[in-house]
Formats: sequence, structure tokens, C-alpha cells
Amino acid sequence: MTDTARLALPAIEAAQAQKHVTHNEALVLLDALTQLAVESRTLSAPPGSPAEGACYIPAAGASAAWSGWDGKIAVFSGGGWLRIEPVSGIKAWVKAERLTVTYEDGVWRDGVALTAHGGRVTLRAKEEELTLSGAFVETTDAAFIPDRAIVFGVGARTTLAITGATSYGVGIAGDTTKFGSLLGIALGSVNVGAIGPAGFYADTKVRVTANGGNFTAGKVRLVVYFMEMSAPSA
Repeated sequence: MTDTARLALPAIEAAQAQKHVTHNEALVLLDALTQLAVESRTLSAPPGSPAEGACYIPAAGASAAWSGWDGKIAVFSGGGWLRIEPVSGIKAWVKAERLTVTYEDGVWRDGVALTAHGGRVTLRAKEEELTLSGAFVETTDAAFIPDRAIVFGVGARTTLAITGATSYGVGIAGDTTKFGSLLGIALGSVNVGAIGPAGFYADTKVRVTANGGNFTAGKVRLVVYFMEMSAPSA
């Protein structure tokens, strides 16, 4: 046997010379694959100064040292790149996106449930900090709540003490307290505006609205918690 069946780890042969080379290669691969964490899955070319042991999932059109490695696992070790073939069911934590992806059907996908033809259910959290002024401020992300999302709630934290208003509400246009009303203006005030799961049928901004006067200063960080579903891809 020259490689293990599942992870293709190199095995030491009987009477093999320089056994440490094979042993150390296997350790490098195990070190990468155990609780696999990759830096990114959006780069198609290797980064300029990777850290020793850094892992990536090369994107489509992979080039240079990653040429032909689309969707594989690239590990920087000993000054060069090693390619690992992902196996069915392996999971990876993507640091840049703060989510877990699973390799199945030849692709990496995030989701808590996946089907053979591209169906999936994903749980997501998205955040944005708002600098407050005037009567209200909305998220700059027009799709802070994406079209077809099922929203469970929005959390809020006052990250800079608010002046000008006596409290604030968190909601959307037409329902400005959907996720909370009369929220605290002091630094560190928090609220989790849980709602019954609600479907949204258009990209939607979240709005922070002043009570008792316009905002003259302050910041609020918002986090929306939602679920997305996809149609089959084939």
C-alpha cells in the first residue's frame, strides 16, 4: 500500500530508505486536513506571501502554481504548494467568510442541508455598523436582508453613545420598530429583536430611527439572522 484509502496519506513501505520524508509529508497533510480551515475560496492565483501551513481552495480558473487545481485544497508548506484532493463529505472553515463549507458532488457549498441537484438550506448572519445622523439611517447594503430570505431577527448594539435622540427603533421602511423600539442610547446598550420567521420578497435595508429628536451623533452595529433556500440547479 502506497497511500491510505481515504485521505491519500503516504504510507511507509517495508525497508524504505529515508522513512522520515514520507512520515513528515503525511504529518503535513494531516495537519492541514484535521479541522480544515482555509483562508479563502475566491482567489484563482496564489497569494504573494503565504504563511507556512496556510490553506486555500483555489477558485475557478486557477493559475500559476495552482493551475488545474480549481476546487482542490492548496497548502503552502516548505516554500511551495501541495495539492490535496478533497474527499466527499469533508468540511472546511472559510476564514474570510466566517462559514463552513462541505465538499459534495464535486463542489464546495455551504448549507445545513444539501441535495444532489443543488438544493440547499443555509443559515446566515450579516452585520453592518451605522453612523447616526438626522431622523433615520439605513444600511448601505441594499440587500442587508436579501430577496427570498426568511428572517428570524435583528440584533443591535450601541457602539458609540447616541446624542440628539432619547431612544431609537430598528426596523424597515413602513415598519420602523419591527425589530425593536425605545432602544438604549448609552454605549453598550443591546437588543435582540426576535420575530416570528418572516419571508422577505425583495432586497431590503434595515433602518434605525430616532425617537425624541434627530440623531446628532452615535453609532449602532446591526446583525441580521436569516435563512436562505435555493432552487435545484439541474
